[in-house]
Amino acid sequence: MVRRRRIPEELGIGVVIVLVAAIFSLMSPTFRTFDNANLLLLNGTVIAFLAMGQAFVLLTGGIDLSTGSNIALTGMVAALLMRSGLPWWLAALAALAVGALVGTINGALIHYLRLPPFIVTFAAFGVAASIPLILTGASSVNVADPMFAVIGRGSLFGVPMPVVLVALFAVVLTVLLKLTPTGVRIYAVGGNRETSRLSGIPIGRVTMLVYALSGLCAGMGGLIVTSRLMVGYPSAGSGNELFYSIAAAVVGGVSLFGGIGTLPGALLGAVLIATVSNGMNVVGVQSYWQPLVIGLIILGGVIVDTYRRQSSLSALIRAHLPGRSGPGDPGGPGTTAPATPAAVPSGAAPAAPPGTAAP
Repeated sequence: MVRRRRIPEELGIGVVIVLVAAIFSLMSPTFRTFDNANLLLLNGTVIAFLAMGQAFVLLTGGIDLSTGSNIALTGMVAALLMRSGLPWWLAALAALAVGALVGTINGALIHYLRLPPFIVTFAAFGVAASIPLILTGASSVNVADPMFAVIGRGSLFGVPMPVVLVALFAVVLTVLLKLTPTGVRIYAVGGNRETSRLSGIPIGRVTMLVYALSGLCAGMGGLIVTSRLMVGYPSAGSGNELFYSIAAAVVGGVSLFGGIGTLPGALLGAVLIATVSNGMNVVGVQSYWQPLVIGLIILGGVIVDTYRRQSSLSALIRAHLPGRSGPGDPGGPGTTAPATPAAVPSGAAPAAPPGTAAP
């Protein structure tokens, strides 16, 4: 029996990247140079880190609007700690801890106070953006330790260190998401929060974990920006970083409604956003056109996502409503396969029996 191979979900976005790169290559010879490719990858690393963190949050049905200001906060924390005499590696670890702490607080407020993620992370955006300005009086802080430049300017076997760091994080986080029970719980929470709760999944811990990972990824972005410039800017990350992180995750196939998407898809989305941004710079498109183009890309991704979910809902209705399903439809008359809750992926714990106390 011939086994049908499943086409990877990321194939579509990969084809789009190739087409966009080919178009820009035809429009400008500068775009296809090695130096420009290197610049594209370096500029794309910060977007890639933010997209990975944003993808984890979106998979649970939330959103993190504090990532941009978290870049400024973590970068300034590292710069200030190094100026106070702390070794560069200890300052970097402290900055990452601060980024993860901001995310953990966001997750705790969202879960335990039952506040909307949009409101909590928007408030965190303002707080995290103000703290560096207050600490430094809106002044930049120079980094004197040359070893700190390894993070943003170093290389390993000719590969820029930021790209190496993105690859390492991508492997670790993909394993976490795909091969561990924690990943199954993240998808389950995004698919159906109430069913997940009744199944015994610790919703609070999962929520705090995904926001902490988003904060950690934003912290990596802050370290890369500060290391590349060797200056801590209190206004870093106040540009299009947040905009790009959401766009990258959405166009990479991560659903804004939760439960659907992959980390490689989000990374490819980051590559697409970085390619479009770099290509427009190379061909001389004015900077104020770029948000318009990225906004249209987000809109297209949301439309595709909504259509995909509505199609799934229609299939579910046809499968379960009498008289709406044909003989050949899955779940229709004559089908012997047991019905499975669509929102809970395989591997999740079974639902608790009626009357059992919810955790």
